[in-house]
Amino acid sequence: MNNLIEKFTDAALAQMRESHTYRTMRLIESPEAAHIILRGENGISSEQILLASNSYLDLADVPELKQAMANAVLKWGTGSGGARLTTGNKTPHVELETEIARFKGEEAAITFNTGYMANVGTISALCGKGDYIFSDELNHASIIDGIRLSRAKCFVYKHNDMADLERVILEAKADAREQAATSQGKAAAEFRGMIVTDAVFSMDGDLANLPELLKIAKAHEVLLMIDEAHATGVLGKTGRGLAEHYGCEHADVTIGTLSKAVATEGGFVAGKQKLIDFLRNKSRSFIFTTAMAPAIAAAALNNLKFIEANPERVQQLRGNVDFFCESLRREGLNVATSPSAIVPIVIGDEAKALQISATLQEHGILIPAIRYPTVAKGSARLRASLMATHTHEELERAAKEIATICKTDIS
Repeated sequence: MNNLIEKFTDAALAQMRESHTYRTMRLIESPEAAHIILRGENGISSEQILLASNSYLDLADVPELKQAMANAVLKWGTGSGGARLTTGNKTPHVELETEIARFKGEEAAITFNTGYMANVGTISALCGKGDYIFSDELNHASIIDGIRLSRAKCFVYKHNDMADLERVILEAKADAREQAATSQGKAAAEFRGMIVTDAVFSMDGDLANLPELLKIAKAHEVLLMIDEAHATGVLGKTGRGLAEHYGCEHADVTIGTLSKAVATEGGFVAGKQKLIDFLRNKSRSFIFTTAMAPAIAAAALNNLKFIEANPERVQQLRGNVDFFCESLRREGLNVATSPSAIVPIVIGDEAKALQISATLQEHGILIPAIRYPTVAKGSARLRASLMATHTHEELERAAKEIATICKTDIS
Protein backbone atom coordinates (compact mmCIF):
# COMPACT_ATOMS: atom_id res chain seq x y z
CA MET A 1 0.00 0.00 0.00
CA ASN A 2 1.39 3.40 -0.97
CA ASN A 3 2.31 5.64 1.94
CA LEU A 4 0.38 8.74 0.84
CA ILE A 5 1.56 10.77 3.82
CA GLU A 6 5.00 10.96 2.19
CA LYS A 7 3.60 13.31 -0.47
CA PHE A 8 2.86 15.79 2.30
CA THR A 9 5.90 15.31 4.51
CA ASP A 10 9.09 14.10 2.85
CA ALA A 11 10.15 17.15 0.85
CA ALA A 12 9.50 19.50 3.76
CA LEU A 13 11.39 17.34 6.25
CA ALA A 14 14.37 17.01 3.91
CA GLN A 15 14.46 20.78 3.35
CA MET A 16 14.36 21.45 7.10
CA ARG A 17 17.26 19.09 7.73
CA GLU A 18 19.29 20.67 4.94
CA SER A 19 18.71 24.20 6.22
CA HIS A 20 19.40 23.29 9.88
CA THR A 21 15.84 24.20 10.90
CA TYR A 22 14.65 20.65 11.73
CA ARG A 23 13.52 20.43 15.34
CA THR A 24 13.67 17.74 17.97
CA MET A 25 12.67 17.74 21.65
CA ARG A 26 14.90 17.59 24.69
CA LEU A 27 13.97 15.34 27.59
CA ILE A 28 14.21 16.97 31.02
CA GLU A 29 13.96 14.51 33.91
CA SER A 30 13.40 16.97 36.74
CA PRO A 31 11.03 19.83 37.62
CA GLU A 32 11.46 23.19 35.91
CA ALA A 33 13.99 25.11 38.03
CA ALA A 34 17.27 26.99 37.78
CA HIS A 35 19.06 23.61 37.70
CA ILE A 36 17.63 20.63 35.83
CA ILE A 37 18.56 17.08 34.85
CA LEU A 38 18.76 16.66 31.07
CA ARG A 39 18.77 13.32 29.22
CA GLY A 40 21.33 13.58 26.40
CA GLU A 41 21.01 12.03 22.96
CA ASN A 42 23.50 9.40 24.13
CA GLY A 43 21.11 8.40 26.90
CA ILE A 44 23.32 9.85 29.64
CA SER A 45 21.75 12.35 32.04
CA SER A 46 23.55 15.45 33.29
CA GLU A 47 22.85 18.45 35.49
CA GLN A 48 22.47 21.71 33.60
CA ILE A 49 22.14 25.37 34.54
CA LEU A 50 18.86 26.24 32.83
CA LEU A 51 19.13 29.59 31.04
CA ALA A 52 16.18 28.98 28.75
CA SER A 53 13.02 28.93 30.85
CA ASN A 54 9.94 31.13 30.78
CA SER A 55 9.44 30.34 34.47
CA TYR A 56 11.11 33.64 35.25
CA LEU A 57 10.39 33.72 38.99
CA ASP A 58 11.21 30.01 39.44
CA LEU A 59 7.88 29.15 41.06
CA ALA A 60 7.23 25.72 39.48
CA ASP A 61 9.23 23.83 42.12
CA VAL A 62 8.49 25.89 45.25
CA PRO A 63 7.45 23.34 47.93
CA GLU A 64 4.56 25.34 49.41
CA LEU A 65 3.10 26.03 45.95
CA LYS A 66 3.42 22.39 44.89
CA GLN A 67 1.67 21.32 48.09
CA ALA A 68 -1.13 23.84 47.49
CA MET A 69 -1.71 22.39 44.03
CA ALA A 70 -1.67 18.84 45.40
CA ASN A 71 -4.29 19.86 47.96
CA ALA A 72 -6.37 21.41 45.17
CA VAL A 73 -6.32 18.15 43.19
CA LEU A 74 -7.52 16.26 46.27
CA LYS A 75 -10.35 18.76 46.75
CA TRP A 76 -11.40 19.42 43.14
CA GLY A 77 -10.34 16.28 41.27
CA THR A 78 -8.32 15.96 38.08
CA GLY A 79 -10.62 17.62 35.52
CA SER A 80 -13.43 20.10 35.07
CA GLY A 81 -15.85 17.87 33.15
CA GLY A 82 -17.25 20.49 30.81
CA ALA A 83 -17.01 23.88 29.17
CA ARG A 84 -17.28 26.93 31.40
CA LEU A 85 -20.75 27.72 30.03
CA THR A 86 -22.10 24.22 30.78
CA THR A 87 -20.81 22.40 33.90
CA GLY A 88 -17.10 23.31 33.93
CA ASN A 89 -17.29 26.59 35.85
CA LYS A 90 -15.93 25.87 39.33
CA THR A 91 -15.14 28.07 42.30
CA PRO A 92 -11.36 28.24 41.58
CA HIS A 93 -12.01 29.62 38.07
CA VAL A 94 -14.05 32.50 39.43
CA GLU A 95 -11.61 33.19 42.28
CA LEU A 96 -8.68 33.20 39.84
CA GLU A 97 -10.37 35.68 37.50
CA THR A 98 -11.17 37.97 40.41
CA GLU A 99 -7.52 37.87 41.52
CA ILE A 100 -6.19 38.48 37.99
CA ALA A 101 -8.40 41.56 37.64
CA ARG A 102 -7.25 42.88 41.00
CA PHE A 103 -3.58 42.15 40.30
CA LYS A 104 -3.74 43.85 36.90
CA GLY A 105 -5.82 46.77 38.17
CA GLU A 106 -8.79 46.07 35.89
CA GLU A 107 -12.54 45.71 36.36
CA ALA A 108 -12.72 42.05 35.34
CA ALA A 109 -10.88 39.15 33.74
CA ILE A 110 -11.59 35.93 31.86
CA THR A 111 -9.33 32.87 31.61
CA PHE A 112 -8.53 30.62 28.66
CA ASN A 113 -6.80 27.24 28.58
CA THR A 114 -3.67 28.74 26.96
CA GLY A 115 -2.28 32.14 26.10
CA TYR A 116 -2.49 31.11 22.45
CA MET A 117 -6.23 30.54 22.81
CA ALA A 118 -6.61 33.89 24.56
CA ASN A 119 -5.04 35.74 21.63
CA VAL A 120 -6.79 33.79 18.88
CA GLY A 121 -10.16 33.95 20.60
CA THR A 122 -10.02 37.61 21.57
CA ILE A 123 -8.81 39.02 18.26
CA SER A 124 -11.25 36.98 16.18
CA ALA A 125 -14.15 37.91 18.49
CA LEU A 126 -13.47 41.66 18.56
CA CYS A 127 -12.63 42.12 14.88
CA GLY A 128 -14.19 40.81 11.70
CA LYS A 129 -14.58 41.43 8.01
CA GLY A 130 -14.61 45.18 7.38
CA ASP A 131 -12.50 45.99 10.45
CA TYR A 132 -8.81 46.99 10.46
CA ILE A 133 -5.99 45.59 12.58
CA PHE A 134 -2.55 47.21 12.96
CA SER A 135 0.08 44.65 13.91
CA ASP A 136 3.74 45.02 14.86
CA GLU A 137 5.88 43.06 12.40
CA LEU A 138 7.48 41.02 15.22
CA ASN A 139 4.25 39.96 16.93
CA HIS A 140 3.90 36.40 18.20
CA ALA A 141 2.41 33.67 15.99
CA SER A 142 -0.73 33.49 18.15
CA ILE A 143 -1.47 37.15 17.36
CA ILE A 144 -0.88 36.56 13.65
CA ASP A 145 -3.18 33.52 13.66
CA GLY A 146 -5.89 35.45 15.52
CA ILE A 147 -5.72 38.19 12.89
CA ARG A 148 -6.03 35.64 10.08
CA LEU A 149 -9.06 34.05 11.72
CA SER A 150 -10.74 37.42 12.19
CA ARG A 151 -10.77 38.15 8.42
CA ALA A 152 -10.12 41.80 9.24
CA LYS A 153 -7.79 43.78 6.98
CA CYS A 154 -4.32 43.69 8.51
CA PHE A 155 -1.76 46.47 8.17
CA VAL A 156 1.68 45.49 9.48
CA TYR A 157 3.85 48.32 10.80
CA LYS A 158 7.61 48.34 11.26
CA HIS A 159 8.75 47.04 14.61
CA ASN A 160 8.15 49.57 17.39
CA ASP A 161 8.03 52.36 14.77
CA MET A 162 5.33 54.77 15.92
CA ALA A 163 5.59 56.94 12.81
CA ASP A 164 5.00 53.90 10.62
CA LEU A 165 2.06 52.88 12.80
CA GLU A 166 0.45 56.27 12.23
CA ARG A 167 1.14 55.93 8.51
CA VAL A 168 -0.67 52.59 8.22
CA ILE A 169 -3.62 53.85 10.29
CA LEU A 170 -4.04 56.78 7.89
CA GLU A 171 -3.70 54.35 4.98
CA ALA A 172 -6.44 52.16 6.48
CA LYS A 173 -8.73 55.15 6.98
CA ALA A 174 -8.21 56.12 3.34
CA ASP A 175 -9.06 52.55 2.35
CA ALA A 176 -12.23 52.70 4.45
CA ARG A 177 -13.29 55.95 2.77
CA GLU A 178 -12.67 54.40 -0.64
CA GLN A 179 -14.75 51.37 0.28
CA ALA A 180 -17.54 53.65 1.46
CA ALA A 181 -17.41 55.66 -1.77
CA THR A 182 -17.83 52.52 -3.88
CA SER A 183 -20.58 50.98 -1.75
CA GLN A 184 -23.23 52.07 -4.29
CA GLY A 185 -25.40 53.97 -1.89
CA LYS A 186 -25.15 51.57 1.01
CA ALA A 187 -24.63 53.19 4.38
CA ALA A 188 -20.93 53.21 5.21
CA ALA A 189 -20.03 51.30 8.36
CA GLU A 190 -18.25 53.15 11.16
CA PHE A 191 -14.46 52.81 10.96
CA ARG A 192 -13.28 50.25 13.52
CA GLY A 193 -9.64 49.51 14.11
CA MET A 194 -7.39 47.88 16.71
CA ILE A 195 -3.65 48.10 17.35
CA VAL A 196 -2.22 44.75 18.49
CA THR A 197 1.27 44.28 19.90
CA ASP A 198 3.33 42.16 22.22
CA ALA A 199 4.39 43.91 25.42
CA VAL A 200 7.72 42.09 25.49
CA PHE A 201 8.92 40.73 22.16
CA SER A 202 9.90 37.17 22.89
CA MET A 203 12.93 36.83 20.62
CA ASP A 204 14.59 40.22 21.27
CA GLY A 205 13.37 40.99 24.79
CA ASP A 206 12.55 44.63 23.95
CA LEU A 207 9.38 46.43 25.00
CA ALA A 208 6.44 48.00 23.22
CA ASN A 209 6.21 51.78 23.65
CA LEU A 210 2.97 51.77 25.62
CA PRO A 211 2.78 55.54 26.33
CA GLU A 212 3.07 56.38 22.62
CA LEU A 213 0.72 53.57 21.63
CA LEU A 214 -1.90 54.97 24.01
CA LYS A 215 -1.56 58.44 22.46
CA ILE A 216 -1.89 57.10 18.93
CA ALA A 217 -4.85 54.88 19.79
CA LYS A 218 -6.65 57.78 21.44
CA ALA A 219 -5.88 60.22 18.61
CA HIS A 220 -7.23 57.83 15.95
CA GLU A 221 -10.04 56.36 18.06
CA VAL A 222 -8.89 52.76 17.73
CA LEU A 223 -8.60 50.04 20.36
CA LEU A 224 -5.24 49.03 21.80
CA MET A 225 -4.52 45.40 22.68
CA ILE A 226 -1.31 44.36 24.48
CA ASP A 227 -0.11 40.78 24.96
CA GLU A 228 1.74 40.66 28.28
CA ALA A 229 2.81 37.01 28.11
CA HIS A 230 6.44 37.84 28.95
CA ALA A 231 5.61 40.95 31.01
CA THR A 232 3.34 39.69 33.80
CA GLY A 233 5.47 38.88 36.83
CA VAL A 234 8.51 40.47 35.17
CA LEU A 235 7.95 44.16 34.40
CA GLY A 236 7.24 46.85 36.95
CA LYS A 237 8.37 47.03 40.54
CA THR A 238 5.83 44.38 41.60
CA GLY A 239 5.51 42.49 38.31
CA ARG A 240 2.16 43.89 37.27
CA GLY A 241 3.31 44.51 33.72
CA LEU A 242 3.94 47.15 31.10
CA ALA A 243 1.68 49.86 32.51
CA GLU A 244 3.39 49.63 35.90
CA HIS A 245 6.79 49.70 34.19
CA TYR A 246 5.98 52.94 32.37
CA GLY A 247 3.68 54.41 35.04
CA CYS A 248 0.90 54.99 32.51
CA GLU A 249 -2.65 53.93 31.70
CA HIS A 250 -3.56 50.41 30.64
CA ALA A 251 -4.41 49.29 27.14
CA ASP A 252 -8.07 48.66 26.31
CA VAL A 253 -7.39 44.92 26.13
CA THR A 254 -4.67 43.19 28.15
CA ILE A 255 -3.81 39.60 27.28
CA GLY A 256 -1.61 37.49 29.51
CA THR A 257 -0.49 33.99 30.29
CA LEU A 258 -0.30 31.90 33.45
CA SER A 259 2.32 29.54 32.01
CA LYS A 260 5.41 31.74 32.26
CA ALA A 261 6.23 33.76 35.40
CA VAL A 262 3.08 32.45 37.13
CA ALA A 263 4.35 28.91 36.40
CA THR A 264 1.07 27.05 35.88
CA GLU A 265 -1.10 26.89 32.74
CA GLY A 266 -3.63 29.04 30.93
CA GLY A 267 -4.14 32.50 29.50
CA PHE A 268 -6.29 35.47 30.42
CA VAL A 269 -7.81 38.72 29.23
CA ALA A 270 -8.26 41.65 31.62
CA GLY A 271 -10.14 44.88 31.02
CA LYS A 272 -13.53 46.52 31.36
CA GLN A 273 -16.46 44.40 32.53
CA LYS A 274 -18.21 44.89 29.17
CA LEU A 275 -15.17 43.49 27.36
CA ILE A 276 -15.17 40.37 29.52
CA ASP A 277 -18.95 39.90 29.14
CA PHE A 278 -18.51 40.19 25.37
CA LEU A 279 -15.71 37.61 25.21
CA ARG A 280 -17.64 35.20 27.39
CA ASN A 281 -20.38 35.25 24.76
CA LYS A 282 -18.37 35.63 21.54
CA SER A 283 -14.92 34.06 21.88
CA ARG A 284 -14.98 30.65 20.24
CA SER A 285 -11.80 29.42 21.95
CA PHE A 286 -13.50 30.09 25.30
CA ILE A 287 -16.98 28.81 24.48
CA PHE A 288 -16.13 25.61 22.62
CA THR A 289 -13.56 24.01 24.89
CA THR A 290 -13.52 22.15 28.17
CA ALA A 291 -12.53 24.39 31.08
CA MET A 292 -9.05 24.07 32.56
CA ALA A 293 -8.91 21.67 35.50
CA PRO A 294 -10.06 23.50 38.65
CA ALA A 295 -6.86 22.39 40.42
CA ILE A 296 -4.85 24.26 37.75
CA ALA A 297 -6.95 27.37 38.36
CA ALA A 298 -6.42 27.02 42.12
CA ALA A 299 -2.66 26.64 41.59
CA ALA A 300 -2.53 29.73 39.38
CA LEU A 301 -4.43 31.67 42.04
CA ASN A 302 -1.96 30.59 44.75
CA ASN A 303 1.06 31.39 42.57
CA LEU A 304 -0.29 34.81 41.65
CA LYS A 305 -0.84 35.61 45.32
CA PHE A 306 2.72 34.42 46.02
CA ILE A 307 4.06 36.92 43.46
CA GLU A 308 2.05 39.70 45.06
CA ALA A 309 3.34 38.79 48.53
CA ASN A 310 6.96 38.45 47.36
CA PRO A 311 7.81 41.41 45.10
CA GLU A 312 11.47 40.92 45.96
CA ARG A 313 11.47 38.00 43.50
CA VAL A 314 10.64 40.41 40.70
CA GLN A 315 13.40 42.77 41.81
CA GLN A 316 15.87 39.89 42.15
CA LEU A 317 15.10 38.87 38.57
CA ARG A 318 15.78 42.43 37.41
CA GLY A 319 19.11 42.43 39.23
CA ASN A 320 20.09 39.12 37.64
CA VAL A 321 19.36 40.39 34.13
CA ASP A 322 21.45 43.53 34.66
CA PHE A 323 24.32 41.49 36.11
CA PHE A 324 24.26 38.90 33.31
CA CYS A 325 24.24 41.49 30.54
CA GLU A 326 27.13 43.34 32.13
CA SER A 327 29.04 40.05 32.54
CA LEU A 328 28.58 39.25 28.83
CA ARG A 329 29.88 42.71 27.90
CA ARG A 330 32.90 42.26 30.16
CA GLU A 331 33.67 39.12 28.18
CA GLY A 332 33.61 41.08 24.94
CA LEU A 333 30.15 40.27 23.61
CA ASN A 334 28.02 43.03 22.13
CA VAL A 335 24.93 42.64 24.29
CA ALA A 336 22.65 45.47 25.39
CA THR A 337 21.04 45.44 28.83
CA SER A 338 17.64 43.85 28.36
CA PRO A 339 14.57 45.57 29.87
CA SER A 340 12.93 42.15 30.24
CA ALA A 341 14.13 38.70 31.33
CA ILE A 342 15.11 37.74 27.77
CA VAL A 343 18.71 38.24 26.61
CA PRO A 344 19.33 37.47 22.92
CA ILE A 345 22.88 36.62 21.81
CA VAL A 346 22.72 36.84 18.03
CA ILE A 347 24.95 34.36 16.17
CA GLY A 348 23.58 34.67 12.63
CA ASP A 349 24.30 31.33 10.98
CA GLU A 350 21.85 28.55 11.89
CA ALA A 351 24.40 25.74 11.88
CA LYS A 352 26.84 27.69 14.03
CA ALA A 353 24.13 28.61 16.53
CA LEU A 354 23.21 24.93 16.86
CA GLN A 355 26.84 23.96 17.40
CA ILE A 356 27.40 26.65 20.05
CA SER A 357 24.26 25.54 21.88
CA ALA A 358 25.40 21.89 21.77
CA THR A 359 28.87 22.80 23.07
CA LEU A 360 27.38 24.83 25.93
CA GLN A 361 25.24 21.83 26.83
CA GLU A 362 28.39 19.73 27.07
CA HIS A 363 29.63 22.32 29.56
CA GLY A 364 26.46 22.06 31.64
CA ILE A 365 24.63 25.17 30.37
CA LEU A 366 21.33 24.80 28.53
CA ILE A 367 20.54 27.64 26.10
CA PRO A 368 18.73 26.47 22.94
CA ALA A 369 19.48 27.93 19.51
CA ILE A 370 16.53 29.82 18.05
CA ARG A 371 16.33 29.60 14.26
CA TYR A 372 14.14 30.34 11.27
CA PRO A 373 11.13 30.46 11.06
CA THR A 374 10.95 31.64 14.68
CA VAL A 375 13.40 34.40 13.75
CA ALA A 376 14.44 35.73 10.34
CA LYS A 377 16.88 33.71 8.24
CA GLY A 378 20.46 34.56 9.10
CA SER A 379 19.58 35.89 12.57
CA ALA A 380 19.80 32.65 14.56
CA ARG A 381 20.60 33.27 18.19
CA LEU A 382 21.05 31.92 21.66
CA ARG A 383 18.00 33.09 23.58
CA ALA A 384 18.94 33.27 27.24
CA SER A 385 16.08 33.76 29.66
CA LEU A 386 16.85 34.21 33.33
CA MET A 387 15.26 33.23 36.62
CA ALA A 388 15.13 35.16 39.86
CA THR A 389 16.99 32.33 41.63
CA HIS A 390 20.11 32.15 39.44
CA THR A 391 23.16 33.15 41.46
CA HIS A 392 25.63 35.77 40.30
CA GLU A 393 28.38 33.16 40.43
CA GLU A 394 26.67 30.85 37.95
CA LEU A 395 25.62 33.74 35.72
CA GLU A 396 29.22 34.95 35.61
CA ARG A 397 30.43 31.44 34.82
CA ALA A 398 27.81 31.10 32.05
CA ALA A 399 28.86 34.44 30.54
CA LYS A 400 32.51 33.31 30.40
CA GLU A 401 31.57 29.97 28.79
CA ILE A 402 29.29 31.62 26.23
CA ALA A 403 31.89 34.19 25.24
CA THR A 404 34.69 31.62 24.96
CA ILE A 405 32.65 29.26 22.78
CA CYS A 406 31.21 32.06 20.59
CA LYS A 407 34.74 33.31 19.89
CA THR A 408 36.02 29.85 18.98
CA ASP A 409 36.01 28.88 15.31
CA ILE A 410 33.67 25.88 15.28
CA SER A 411 32.47 26.16 11.70
